[in-house]
Parts: sequence; C-alpha cells; structure tokens
Amino acid sequence: MAHCPFDFFTDGKKHNICLVGGGGKTTVMYELAAAWADCGRKVLVLTSTHILQPADGSFAADVPAVQNLWQQGRYAVIGTPEFATGKLMLPPQRVYEALKLQADVILCEADGSKHHPCKVPAEHEPVLLPDSDIVLAVAGMDVLGRQLMQACQRPQLAATLLGCSAEKIINAQMLASLLLSEQGARKNVGARAYYIVLNKCDLQKAAQQEEIRWLLVSAGMDEHRIWLRERGE
Repeated sequence: MAHCPFDFFTDGKKHNICLVGGGGKTTVMYELAAAWADCGRKVLVLTSTHILQPADGSFAADVPAVQNLWQQGRYAVIGTPEFATGKLMLPPQRVYEALKLQADVILCEADGSKHHPCKVPAEHEPVLLPDSDIVLAVAGMDVLGRQLMQACQRPQLAATLLGCSAEKIINAQMLASLLLSEQGARKNVGARAYYIVLNKCDLQKAAQQEEIRWLLVSAGMDEHRIWLRERGE
C-alpha cells in the first residue's frame, strides 16, 4: 500500500489526477489506485497516451465490468486496446464520460518516458485530461550523476532548456529546474494543483535528498507537495 503523504489522498474529495514525467509513473499510479481502492474509493485508471494492458484482471472492457470491479473493492483500468501492440490507449469518450461521474478518483498516465528517469516534453506532450485538477510529476533520483543524453528523454530539449550540452552530468539543480519549468514537467499545468514525486530516494544519500528538497522549496514549491519516495514504499 502506498504511503502517500499528500493532502489529496485523505481529503475525501473527488479528484482527477494526471501523472507526467519519468521515473516510475506507472508504479506510483497503480500503488495509489490500490491504496484508494483499499479505502473503499471507486478508482478509475486510464491513459491519454499508452500503457500496457494489466494482466491482473483489473482491465474492464465496458461500464458494467468497471462497476463489477468496484463492487469487489478493486480499481478498474479502462482503455482502447491498440491492435498492433496490445497496449491501451485513451478509452472511448462515451465510456469515459459515463464513468467519470461515478468514480471517486481518476488516475491518468498522461505522459511517456520510455523508462527514462526524467524527461522534457515535446510540443504535443503531455496529454492532460481537460477536467483534471491535479498534476503529479514523477522523476527518478537515479538520474543524478548521469549524462542528460543517457538519463533524460528528449535530451536535446532538456539541454536547450537548461542551457548546456547533452553530455552534461545531471545534478540536483538541473533536476529541480526540469521539475519546476513550465517547459519541463510543469508544462500546461495552469491552475491545477502541482505535486512532485521523487522516486528511488534510497539510492541517494540523505544530504542529496535534502538538497533537492531545499532547491524545490526555495524556488517556491510547497514542501508538503514533495514526496521523497523510496523503492518498495
């Protein structure tokens, strides 16, 4: 079960949350979905890009199948299977519209990173749901000490944003800049509430964890909207 420290996890309100960035979005999304379902919430999971179709029986092909999973106390994953890959894409609009009125929590993976710990979005990214109220940006702390060209998706965009070469070794300041930039992880957030999850913190020393937290907070990020998450948490 996810030990989510964020206020929205326990406030009892309806939420529509989009996850962006890199470094474990899918893992965080499913852990939050399971934790909310364990609390008796009706949780709907989908993507506005592509995700693997889950093999655990949580995929629901239609509205009655979703409702059946909710009755079992489980979260439901919806989407349109892509013929060529078997991955799920955005579900049919009529299905989504019917279910979003019934769901307590909606979680949407709205960005892809091809397993890179961080990324800078292209012009067409991220694909945020128009009715989402929260954006959750995810990055892996294992990006620190590695070159942009190795650890960041779209490294040339990142290099341009940061004003450096793609061979540059990523430090805490660079990661903080990517997370806070409106051309980076904060792109198109607008008036939505913005939260940050830093994954794999157990791979870094406590001093490095505190450095990145301090950089984010000193730049105006609310410290209560930053989750320093360890693997397996």
